[in-house]
This record gives sequence, structure tokens and C-alpha cells, in this order.
Amino acid sequence: MYRKIENPPTPIEKFELPFEGQLAEDNRWVIMANFIPWSEFEDEYAQQFRIEMGAPAKSFRTAIRALIIKERLGLSDRETVEQIRENPYLQYFIGLNKYSNEAPFEASMLVHFRQRIDIELVNRMNQSMVKNSREEESEEANEKKLLFLEEKKKLNEERNQGKLKLDATCIPADIKYPTDLGLLNEAREQTEEIIDILYEELDDNENKKPRTYRNTARKEYLDVAKKRRPSKKQRRKAVKKQLGYLKRNLAHIDRLIAVGAKLEWLSSQKYKILLVVNQVYRQQLFMYENSLSRVDDRIVSLTQPHVRPIVRGKAGSSVEFGAKLSASCYEEYVFLDRISWDNFNESDDLKEQVEAFKAATGYYPESVHVDQIYRNKENRKWCKERGIRISGPALGRPAKNISTETKKQAQLDERDRNCIEGKFGEAKRRYSLARLMTKLSNTSETAIAITFLVMNLGALLRRIIMTFFCIYFRKYCIYPVFRFG
Repeated sequence: MYRKIENPPTPIEKFELPFEGQLAEDNRWVIMANFIPWSEFEDEYAQQFRIEMGAPAKSFRTAIRALIIKERLGLSDRETVEQIRENPYLQYFIGLNKYSNEAPFEASMLVHFRQRIDIELVNRMNQSMVKNSREEESEEANEKKLLFLEEKKKLNEERNQGKLKLDATCIPADIKYPTDLGLLNEAREQTEEIIDILYEELDDNENKKPRTYRNTARKEYLDVAKKRRPSKKQRRKAVKKQLGYLKRNLAHIDRLIAVGAKLEWLSSQKYKILLVVNQVYRQQLFMYENSLSRVDDRIVSLTQPHVRPIVRGKAGSSVEFGAKLSASCYEEYVFLDRISWDNFNESDDLKEQVEAFKAATGYYPESVHVDQIYRNKENRKWCKERGIRISGPALGRPAKNISTETKKQAQLDERDRNCIEGKFGEAKRRYSLARLMTKLSNTSETAIAITFLVMNLGALLRRIIMTFFCIYFRKYCIYPVFRFG
């Protein structure tokens, strides 16, 4: 059951503390609480719950802001709840009316929050938040310059404005580096556990327990896995043996089911792993028989079967295992445009990203800053028809004599494109996208989208702080500034 919050957010001066005083208005959590347009999307969130039946669910404001706290501070689920319990500013941020020394919810609720709030909802919140902020900034600028909104709108429609930066990256999942031999060994061990569960529940003394040769299979696996550099022939021979053991175990499971064992005896997790193991066996057998090293929709993790190998060609790691995403950046704001667990060509997203920029701002960008993979004939022609300059040299043979202006423009374009590279670095080094710790595909996508939302919140907060310092120095600093050198 979901109860919609009819009352407006508690004013900061009415937040009850167990001691004298009140919360500071210039605190970062108090400022960020005004940025998030949670009320616009509460009805959509409430549709997942029944109106009358069930225990009251946590509000959408509490759910989305708890996820923001977790990502902003880089905490685990348990530590997030503890920090909220100890900090009155965080309790005000999630929508409480007074300070409480008790935890507002269990740590496991964060998993449910990520499942209920999908990636599309987070992306729309991100776009709405940035749009509202840009409209407020434009209104303030228009008041200072005494310009009418209609005149500025006509001016914007006449010419392209702004710089759009596009790029793609991979978010590695929290899995160990997969190998064919290691994956088959893990699948064999899982089938052995399933055989033990089914046989114990069957309680049939007439039939002997199936022999799995687990000790022998483990020894044969370690003989090759412990070698520093096993030869290709040794690896192939070891894979063949593990395929044989896995085939025997799957046949034993089928026989146990035939004599009365039921798959309902397995937990949901074990049943899911059994389905994944069958698919892994088919893929590995196909690659072994055809002497191949790849297959479509290849599974590299039993617990996270949605993870796929993403070939990136980077110097540090040519192949990464996780989700690939395509993002756009302008005015220090970054947006998640596409995410997929399969590899894709990011140049196909350029047109949609440019159109999304126009829908958000009202005009096409003056220039699009991309790397070489985006600079194909189709994208260049499409941008030229709309008066958009695409960065980088022209296609074909390089010119012999390059003017100084052209070289300088190329350097400036690369500097501008560094902005989105810096955003990816911020997401991976400052936040949690260096290694995605969530295990499900939908919760992982939500966690990635929340990171982009938090980065834009940080950009808005920096703008507020810079505006404050500019006003302060203009008002109180009377000494002239001298430049030396």
C-alpha cells in the first residue's frame, strides 16, 4: 500500500532537534533537497502499489533520496542506513519531520528501492532537474539584462548555440576474470550441490547416490589452473574433461527428476543457476567442437548471466565485462542516453543525442565534439544539413598544408571533448562506477543512472557556491586585483 504525501516538505526552521538550535540553511543537503523534483514523479512511483492492501510503503521522496545519499557518500547499504540514523541533515534530506535515533528503514530496503525505481524514471528526473535549473538561471539573467523571454527565444531559434560532447564507456561488473576452464569448473560444482539437495530430499534408499567424481574433477582442474602459462593443448584437454563431468552431472539430475525428485525443492537461486548452467554447457560445447573462442550472448558469470564481454581495445584491458553506455554532456551536465549489456556502435546514437539536446534547450548545438568512431559520412552529412560543426579532421587523405587556425581549432575541440572524459573519470574514481557491485540487471541500471543524477546535483551545488562567492567578493572586497607576469 502507498500513501501519497499531501503535506509540503517540512520547512527547515520547523525541523525538530533533540537539542537547542536549528539546521543551517547553507548546508549542502538542505540546498540539494530543493533541486530534486520528486513530486513530479510520485504518482508514477505510487502505481506500483495497491491503494488499500498491504503495509504502507516508504515514500518516493525517501526512496530516491536514500539512493542519492548512498551514491553521493560512496557507502554500502548498511552504512547508508547508519549514516542517516546518526545525521540530522540526512534525516531532513529524506523527508523526516524531526530527528530520530532509530533507523528509518532496514538496509535491505535499498534493494527494493532500486528495483522499484527504474532507469527511465531516474533519467527523466535528471533531465527535469537540469531543465528547471537552466530556466531559473535564464530568468535571472534576463532580469539583469532587461531582455524579454520572447525576444531571446526568437534569437535562439535563429542560430545554433552551445557545445555538445558525446562518448561511450564500459562499466565493469563485480565478477572475477572469466575463463572457459574456470567457468566450467564452477558450473560443475554447482551441479554437484544440486545433486546433493535433490538426493537428500528424495529419501530413496533403493537407488544409490549418483557418482560425480568431484575429487578427481577438482584435481584435474587445479593441475591446469595452477600453471603459470599452460599451453593451448593443455587448456583444451582440461576443458574437454570438465565438459564430460558436467554432462554426466546434468544427466544425473535428469534421472533424479525421473524417479521422483522435484525442482521445487531447489531455492529460486539454485533453480536459476541450473538454467544458466545448461546454457553454459551448450555454449562451451559448441565452441569446443568448432574450435571457436566466441559465441553469441556468451555467459561469463553464473550469478550474473546478463553480463557480456565488451571489446573496447583499451591499453589497460582490451576486453571489459559489464554494461556499455552512451552519454552526452553540455554545460557541465551529463546525461545517460543509452545502456546495454551487449556491445553496440555508439556512432548510431549521435542523431538521437543531438535531437535530445534540441528538445532540452530549444536549439541545435553549434558544434558536436566526438572521437573518431562518430565521424562517419552519414553523421557528417546529417550534421552539415543542420548547420552543426562536427569536430575532427575531414575524411579522406590528410591535407598537406594545414593552416594555423585549423590546428588551433582542433586543439580547442580536443580540450572541449575532455569534459566528458573527465565526467567518466569522476563517475569511476569519485563514485561507484569503477566496479558495479549490484548483482541484478535492473538494479545495476538504476545504480548507474543514480550516479549521473548525483553528478548533476554536484554540478548544481558548485554553481550555487560559485554564485555565492562572486556576490561576496563583489560586495566586500574593496582592494583591486593585480596581475603579475
